[in-house]
Amino acid sequence: MELLVVGAGEMGRWIADTVASADAVTDPAISFTDLDADRARDAAAGREARALEASTAMADRFEVVCLAVPISAVADAVAAYADVADGAMIDVSGAMEAPIAAMRDQLDPDVERASLHPLFAPPRVPGNVAAVVDRDGPHVTAVIEAIEAGGNDVFETTAAEHDEAMETVQAGAHAAILAWRLAGADVRDEFHTPVSAGLDDLANTVTEGAPDVYAEIQRAFDGAEGVADAAAAIAEADPETFADLYERARGEGTERERHE
Repeated sequence: MELLVVGAGEMGRWIADTVASADAVTDPAISFTDLDADRARDAAAGREARALEASTAMADRFEVVCLAVPISAVADAVAAYADVADGAMIDVSGAMEAPIAAMRDQLDPDVERASLHPLFAPPRVPGNVAAVVDRDGPHVTAVIEAIEAGGNDVFETTAAEHDEAMETVQAGAHAAILAWRLAGADVRDEFHTPVSAGLDDLANTVTEGAPDVYAEIQRAFDGAEGVADAAAAIAEADPETFADLYERARGEGTERERHE
């Protein structure tokens, strides 16, 4: 498989390594391209891979093109590389409705297309990978099998369901954790309760990443606003209203457990 990875960050390197090491992929030949040419060269170094200038990559053809670019750049990337993908185009940007719509609009109808979202940072593999396969075929199947061979659980969804879920599990969760860290005081470790210690660990996890990645998530999804409204409601609640909010939270948690 001739694979061009557009975007040589952590996720681009993860998909390249996953494909290169899988038995499901025959004769993998990996190329990286990135707006930052040094980053593409760094990704290729130490791997059996090439680093290509964007102009060179756009003039070539590849069996599979994987877009590992920021959410805000994915539609433009689809347009830029639509004529480069011979067999399939896949994105791992983290949103799904916009990439799928762009691929439907820009790609030849015979080109396979899929949007995959690994729900983890690459240092924490394996994990769950959401998948929308908009046009199936052997190339998409081989990539998904490679991901599964790495111990990941690939599950089907729709683009709309995925993007709605991201408002809660990404934008909302990140906003709540960062707000707790920013609002809290610096206290001795002995004072931490099981709840606050857990939140502190989560805040450490969130803040070990790249701020531009988290900013992209906040711009793409609306979950932070709901968290802010809920926090304001708790802050302003009288005892009776607080009890109602508490019971509502308990009930929603119980309902989630019932569906798991």
